[in-house]
Amino acid sequence: MTGARDMSGGGSEWELVIGLEVHCQLKTQSKIFCGCRTSFGDAPNSNTCPVCLGLPGALPVLNAHAVALATRASLALGCTVHEESVFARKNYFYPDLPKGYQISQFDRPLATNGAIVVGANADATPRVIRVHRVHMEEDAGKSVHDRFADATAIDLNRAGTPLVEIVSEPDIRSAADAAAYAKRLKQILEYAQVSDANMEEGSLRVDVNISVRRIGDTALGTKTEIKNLNSFSAIERAAEIEFARQRTVLAAGGRIEQQTMLYDDKRNEVRPSRSKEGSHDYRYFPEPDLPPLQLAPAYIADQQAALPELPPARRTRFAAQYALADAEIEQLLATRELADRFEDVAAAAGDAKRAANWMLGPVLASVNASGTPLAHHPVSPERLGALIALEVSGQLSNTAARQLFTILEQDGGSPLDVARAAGLLQVRDDEALVRWIDEVFAEHAAEAARFTSGEKKLQGVLVGLVMKKSNGSADPRKVNQLLAARGG
Repeated sequence: MTGARDMSGGGSEWELVIGLEVHCQLKTQSKIFCGCRTSFGDAPNSNTCPVCLGLPGALPVLNAHAVALATRASLALGCTVHEESVFARKNYFYPDLPKGYQISQFDRPLATNGAIVVGANADATPRVIRVHRVHMEEDAGKSVHDRFADATAIDLNRAGTPLVEIVSEPDIRSAADAAAYAKRLKQILEYAQVSDANMEEGSLRVDVNISVRRIGDTALGTKTEIKNLNSFSAIERAAEIEFARQRTVLAAGGRIEQQTMLYDDKRNEVRPSRSKEGSHDYRYFPEPDLPPLQLAPAYIADQQAALPELPPARRTRFAAQYALADAEIEQLLATRELADRFEDVAAAAGDAKRAANWMLGPVLASVNASGTPLAHHPVSPERLGALIALEVSGQLSNTAARQLFTILEQDGGSPLDVARAAGLLQVRDDEALVRWIDEVFAEHAAEAARFTSGEKKLQGVLVGLVMKKSNGSADPRKVNQLLAARGG
């Protein structure tokens, strides 16, 4: 693996080392230790109770569905799920953390030792990025700085929301790979249906740990942590900025301080927030109100069986079953919903290549333009498959197929019936085609005479004139055949 190089520091060469900590909200209807709702966008502080407010005497009760989803997430990442894990108190103070501590897991997490591959099939050098651990924890609330001019408001709706924190090993060597890892992780979590992974709503947040060392060194440098990034572009830009800052400091003989950083996307800059705590600063100790989490081998096996076909396996199958290009496969696998719909369309059409072209072309263009979710697109997979079958059989030209698609979007109906009623089906009757050809020959006598005398290059011109004469309804293949019989 090649490190990033910089020759500005007196001829020195520097390597970027990145590890990611990803906080993912689990797809539950209630919080991890109480029955309060986890819905996004509700009125501030409306989804709270004595447990998530940290009131004296309130005791946590573990959400069983959160455990199931966390287990599936771990297995989807190839991790070993441990039969026993322990919840711990992570002690620190924030205004939006009412208990004064966060219930998390520390030295005995739910799962360890997974991996994510980036670059597979998209380029020649796939990179394996190890997943160090997956642990469960509760989220804190939210400090709202823009509600009042001279005060910060606190919304505790998120307090107690169930999370898994997914911590990678420091295996990432470029800002681009950091973003690629986050994209692949998001994709896996969505396929496993353990989270909606909506970065805009805070369901997936990324902390980027960055250090720099001379190429060839094995010891890690002092790291800084850029907190709460919520887009792939922000991950990449923030990592590049911090890499440039650290190597400039080191090249000048300076020292990197361990600290937490914030990325300002408006100014496109990374700035210090506070000194970075170590694990000893949090005074971890086992959560006295929760017993160790015990998972039977049969339970873990059941969660493994509940997983769907995940992107790596589906990528391999698509290549073998549908003979699609790697780029097409990557686009189709972007979301589980898109991949599922493609397969339904391909089955209905009997032509996977054309199904892929339609899904990645007209269908996605329509979805993006209208804002309609793919699941609610008015042209069902069965109807689109029937439309594609008409195109494959030659009953519809490509232009007519696009016109039919637009009509089906607006009015629905059977593709064949609608195409027939709209006059979109290609005319293949020899008598009708000959009549159009005769009319074109009469109107373009000079070109027709040269063609019949042997000027073959005019055949394409004459086909175009016949298609225009028929308003696009003539079957061009049949027209070509009939013209060829008349050529000199």
